[in-house]
Amino acid sequence: MAEKHPTEIASIGEFGLIDRLTRDFAPVNSATVRGVGDDAAVIAPAGADEVSLCTTDLLMEGVDFDLTYFPLRHLGYKAVVEAVSDLLAMNGRAEQLLVSLGVSSKMSVEALEELYEGIRVACRELGVDLAGGDVKASVTGLAIHVTALGRVRREALTCRDGARLHDLICITGDLGAAYMGLHLLEREKRVLRDVQNPEPQFKGYEYLLQRYLKPRARRDVVEALAEEKIVPTAMIDLSDGLASDLLQICKASKCGARIYLDKIPIARQTTAFAEELHADPVVAALNGGEDHELLFTVPLAMQEQVMRMGGIDVIGHITAPEAGAMLVTPDGSEIRLKAQGFREEA
Repeated sequence: MAEKHPTEIASIGEFGLIDRLTRDFAPVNSATVRGVGDDAAVIAPAGADEVSLCTTDLLMEGVDFDLTYFPLRHLGYKAVVEAVSDLLAMNGRAEQLLVSLGVSSKMSVEALEELYEGIRVACRELGVDLAGGDVKASVTGLAIHVTALGRVRREALTCRDGARLHDLICITGDLGAAYMGLHLLEREKRVLRDVQNPEPQFKGYEYLLQRYLKPRARRDVVEALAEEKIVPTAMIDLSDGLASDLLQICKASKCGARIYLDKIPIARQTTAFAEELHADPVVAALNGGEDHELLFTVPLAMQEQVMRMGGIDVIGHITAPEAGAMLVTPDGSEIRLKAQGFREEA
């Protein structure tokens, strides 16, 4: 019998890993409306008008952030945004936050106070209460574990599995800037590694830094959709890149998709820095991740209403599942979308 070799995580990817680890878990409690497989868990007592939302995020030093260039205040802020964005992607609102830390001996009390100042600012801006947490010693660097709790009206709950044939695919903001901001910081780190009194060159690319170091949670979009009485048919937080996250909607909704390259919103600074690196800004938009914009679908009949809201681009439409998920170039060529694999480094 042939020897069975261990399966490498990279061979099945991040989402394949999650599917494999959780495939034998099925809800046994009636209040568990939705478990693994969406941006947040949905918990609803029988007959309740609102359902509870819960999500969790883990950030690891050396994997998700580099303290060489990531200000602790911004890191605290970003940790909150990442968790809250998952609840916004369910069309809900965040109300409480639990923060647990793994702290190495190299961290000072003052450094941790800086981290919590960023958490405090984000909580204040987003109307979220810090309701608890834990602190433990760590031998592998700083670890930040954030759990966000919130609510949404039952009829407004939006998951990944509701996209239907001919629905419009919509995106907020622009894509790829956070990814290019990371590359800008990594470049300056390499260039200035052995320089005394280093002076990083960021002029002209401040927007890229802001998008990576201090992203914003799109609560404004969720509130605007509610004002317009629009409930998306499906929605997801763009944390892993447009390609990967759109494929998650396609998988959950059992559908295909066509998005158009010339409709994807990309900021000028993203394009400029990509060209400086001899890179393709479209690759950054498709696969970069950490934009924390919202990708959602709405019925075709709502196109004018959505476009009037401003700040939202319609980039494609939902197709039959056998059509696959395709990127359409300006000359009409179609390129099949692929998800990014498991990434071990930031």
